[in-house]
Amino acid sequence: MPQKTKHTPMMQQYLSIKKEYPQAFLFYRLGDFYELFFEDAVKVARLLELTLTSRNKNAEEQIPMCGVPHHSAQGYIDTLIEMGYKVAICEQVEDAKEAKGMVKREVVQVVTPGTVMQSKTVGSKENNYIAAVTGSLGLIGMASADLTTGEIKVTSLKTPEEVISEVGSLNCREIIFEPAAFLDLQDQLTQMYPVAVSHPTKSSYDHQLSKLQSSIKDPVHSQATDLLLHYLSETQMRSLDHLQKVRAYEVSQYLVYGQDARRNLELTTSLRDGGRKGTLLWLLDETKTAMGGRMLRSWLEKPLVSRVQIEERLDAVENLMTYFFERNDLTDVLKRIYDLERLAGRVAFGSVNARDLIQLKQSLRQVPLVVDLMKILNSEGTWNTYLNRLDPIEEVEQLIDHAISDDAPLSVTDGDIIRAGYNSQLDKYREAMTGGKQWMAELEQREREATGIRNLKVKFNKVFGYFIEVSKGNVSKLEDGRYERKQTLANAERYGTPELKEQEALILEAEEKSRQLEYELFVEVREAVKKKIRRLQMLAAVIAEIDVLQSFAVVSEEYNYVRPTLQTTSKDITIKDGRHPVVEKVMGEQSYVPNDVELTDETSVLLITGPNMSGKSTYMRQLALSVIMAQMGCFVPAAEASLPVFDRLFTRIGAMDDLIGGQSTFMVEMNETNQAIQHATADSLLLFDEIGRGTATYDGMALAEAIIEFVHDRIKAKTLFSTHYHELTVLNERLKGLRNVHVGAVEEDGKLVFLHKMMPGAADKSYGVQVARLAGLPDALLDRAESILNKLEKKELKDSQQPNNNSSDVVTEQSQLSLFDNQSDAEKEIIYELQQANVLNTTPMQALQLLSSLQDKLN
Repeated sequence: MPQKTKHTPMMQQYLSIKKEYPQAFLFYRLGDFYELFFEDAVKVARLLELTLTSRNKNAEEQIPMCGVPHHSAQGYIDTLIEMGYKVAICEQVEDAKEAKGMVKREVVQVVTPGTVMQSKTVGSKENNYIAAVTGSLGLIGMASADLTTGEIKVTSLKTPEEVISEVGSLNCREIIFEPAAFLDLQDQLTQMYPVAVSHPTKSSYDHQLSKLQSSIKDPVHSQATDLLLHYLSETQMRSLDHLQKVRAYEVSQYLVYGQDARRNLELTTSLRDGGRKGTLLWLLDETKTAMGGRMLRSWLEKPLVSRVQIEERLDAVENLMTYFFERNDLTDVLKRIYDLERLAGRVAFGSVNARDLIQLKQSLRQVPLVVDLMKILNSEGTWNTYLNRLDPIEEVEQLIDHAISDDAPLSVTDGDIIRAGYNSQLDKYREAMTGGKQWMAELEQREREATGIRNLKVKFNKVFGYFIEVSKGNVSKLEDGRYERKQTLANAERYGTPELKEQEALILEAEEKSRQLEYELFVEVREAVKKKIRRLQMLAAVIAEIDVLQSFAVVSEEYNYVRPTLQTTSKDITIKDGRHPVVEKVMGEQSYVPNDVELTDETSVLLITGPNMSGKSTYMRQLALSVIMAQMGCFVPAAEASLPVFDRLFTRIGAMDDLIGGQSTFMVEMNETNQAIQHATADSLLLFDEIGRGTATYDGMALAEAIIEFVHDRIKAKTLFSTHYHELTVLNERLKGLRNVHVGAVEEDGKLVFLHKMMPGAADKSYGVQVARLAGLPDALLDRAESILNKLEKKELKDSQQPNNNSSDVVTEQSQLSLFDNQSDAEKEIIYELQQANVLNTTPMQALQLLSSLQDKLN
């Protein structure tokens, strides 16, 4: 910043405040605008497309400047927050009329991506988590909070990978780190997620929220929550009474799955366009309240592992499906309940307005209706715990009803908020205002009659107060001295009288006192509601749970899902006519082909073969989604389902480069496989799709075989392993827990027809050429491929008939290499060119050109 120019007192004040908030854009209040200066102005003008002007235009070093009107600033702030920036809001904190010298200004709040309370950046059915990470490798504390709802929780993690997974699970918007800690992890998080990284400005984490940590004993947990609460106090600078007590949890209390599973299974985000449509969340969300929508996502991110808790949810869903009409009545009532969690948060934060309170009143009026319906549903005691927690909080509903006008405006300072009859003094002020305005109307009529000027008017504006206005053409009709001239306009004259001035004083005094008293009464009501925040939050939580359960019931009934049987001692998986719920919804029930899944205690691995595009991946995904749905407490898409309770879920499905991380498809594949191998237990579910395809054939086949053996012999987890290496299908001869299945396909008139049906045994062939034909490759190319394939198959058959001393091996080096023995020089050259080709980085046109070139050489 310029040092040569001698700054005015106002700019000196700005610079001193800006120095305290170097990482935020400083919105500095000047009159009716928030102004930005220097680098802030240059950057914000570019980001928000504002006009960049300058201050001190005649000085040697002009000061860049831009601004936004204070009444519309929220939209600009929201845009900056959505981009990941922070905004420090600097207000005048004393009356300009009483100030001596410069008006005192202070930052009253720092808005950051993780501390937004109310804006377009926060979806109604989405949480807005901010997290703090402390500790060291092997013992990491992670505390998270949603400021909009008051929820705070903390857990212990061991590795950066677990932190990354938890950040993804919570969909955090901002992470707080100690400045020099976990630098690599900070980089990884910003590369993987749209998350802002922040650091505390002080070395000691002082705050006034220690009571929230009273139940926390673990030092690692305490350190993380200290950092989080310090940051919230430091940035928000106001009451945070809605923050709930910190709740400690262990990751092992829930079904654990990582970001790869979340992505591969499209749980919350579609792989196609990054949207919500086409995801499991999209399918399951029939919630009617915002807080129910948020809880649904929370249950999806953290399915249960407690069989007792899962059964309780399933009982409730089954009950709701039985009581069809009562469930419909319940959904109608839930539709009329607003976001109790965030309304309570705004009450505590001081940002609630009269209309918010009206929404709160209307929501509380629905609670007795919910209670009545729950009593009808509770014939078998299913809803006892819910009924005990349904608190109508009648006193809050009655207070708001008595105090707040139903048609109150948005502003809390402009009056017309408090209902008539609530406060006698306010009623007197209003009578005075009404009487005064009536007096003005009568004055206007009297003066028209006295002067004979029919268009004479009594008006008001904020500058001149009340006045009599006479058009220029009628001024001559006024007798001298009747009025006192106040203002001359082009087409009219404005006048006053002592009597009018006296009445104006009475009306304006009544209006000012009325507005002031109304605001004070509104604050009293707000503070009274604030004392009930804990009860409001508990009520919101139980309403949200009921909403999610009715959502499960609606979806389960609509799509003919069944209640899963949870195994108690066995680890058997038995699914009859299982379906992929999302694919089925998109395709329609009639066109989706269901499939069975059976893995007994004696079988731990299903080896799946079949053509590409035949449905192997869909088959694997549908099992994973059924497991997640069951452990959420929802019915599952099948005719019959019996499942164990899994502790972890790992997926390696689909091919994807990590270009930002500098990792190839194969490296991503191996990393995800390693996560499963390292962390899976006998109670886990593993889904491996085409392991080894990203490298050379022999390498890939060797890795695939070794991985299957390792999982089968050591981990013993239930595993679905799809592969295009048909040589692996003989593994069932020596791995007792492995069974072959394949996706059926037939050729009709030379065309491949997928049956999408899983059948016992191994596939007889890959149908690769037929799949290429479906893709529309040229007939000449495909005919040549068929010819080459026939030669290779004959060669393989001939070689397989030779004596083999290593018959116990699944795939021997001899049988592999025999495909390429005794080749002509031209064929060897072609094979060499194929080996050197970088298939993953070859465009379709380049591939066709290569094939044409090789064909020419063979011919």
